[in-house]
Amino acid sequence: MLFGGKKSRQLVGLDIGSSSIKSVELRSTKAGYELVSFGMESLAPDTVVDGAIMDAPQVANAISRIFDSAGVKTKNVATSVSGHSVIVKRVPLPLMNEDELYDRIPAEASQHIPFDIADVNLSYQLLESMDSQMDVLLVAVKKDKILNHTNVLAQAGKTPVVVDIDAFGLQNCFEVNYEPDAGQTVALLNIGASVMNINIVRGGIPLFTRDVSVGGNQYTDALQKELDLSFEDAERLKKGDTLPSVTDEQKQQILRSVSDILTLEIQKTFDFFRATASGEHIERIYIAGGSSKVPGLVEALRQEFSLPVEVLNPFQRIMPPTDSMENEILEQNPGQLAVAVGLALRSFEDL
Repeated sequence: MLFGGKKSRQLVGLDIGSSSIKSVELRSTKAGYELVSFGMESLAPDTVVDGAIMDAPQVANAISRIFDSAGVKTKNVATSVSGHSVIVKRVPLPLMNEDELYDRIPAEASQHIPFDIADVNLSYQLLESMDSQMDVLLVAVKKDKILNHTNVLAQAGKTPVVVDIDAFGLQNCFEVNYEPDAGQTVALLNIGASVMNINIVRGGIPLFTRDVSVGGNQYTDALQKELDLSFEDAERLKKGDTLPSVTDEQKQQILRSVSDILTLEIQKTFDFFRATASGEHIERIYIAGGSSKVPGLVEALRQEFSLPVEVLNPFQRIMPPTDSMENEILEQNPGQLAVAVGLALRSFEDL
């Protein structure tokens, strides 16, 4: 959908997050999709900050290690970006043909995007058209943001064929695995270490998309500060482990206070969406990302929104390799691979 080349070749989905890099390689079979390989490399704090790669050699080396250890042969990757340099807007326009729309987009974008148009890569997609009006999804990403990613991939000897948006990678993963009802409106939350992507979707159409600078790091920071812990011990607590020096009640209280901050940001997003999309009603929330398994978060969201909330399973309709042992990541927190799965699925689309 976004900044891609011609007809696709085999692609590896590569999700470069703030705390880790995830890779997924899929193949299409008669029975559906099958997982060929996946990998994950943790990153040191501040290697990637708010979606920006600060330490390029470190990230390039991690990418190379993932490909080597998973035995990945292809160099072609689909990756994605998020954060403040990414703008997604749904724009109503008068009905026009494709050529007219192409000519109109730059002028339209300059009204909706708070950056100089010369500094961004633009993409757009027609969503819906009615009698005299059409809705167009406008996407703008700062060129230096894309270069930040593609230069690192080049350093790792990889070829970026597609640069997508994290929120759309998650949507792709969701639609393939859940085959949602066309009339159902759902909220997809990708809760990473430093950024949360929120995408409200109905029938394959993104109705409202927003990136918020909150995430799992805030749980770690709060645990470190309140309990005087090391980064490693705070991370362990966040992931559900126990420490002799910390009571369950102490841990739950701190985790709950940060979940309240996340919940507030989600609430603000939902309120804004409802104000701009009259009559739309969110029916279900799916969460993914490395922080989706923080103890108590699902319960906090269910309580706050009185909606069904579940952790998205990116392998609900994707078979694991027949000859591989069940892996720890797939068993413990598959949701953190959701964006990478959505990106790997781009192998089977016309770009």
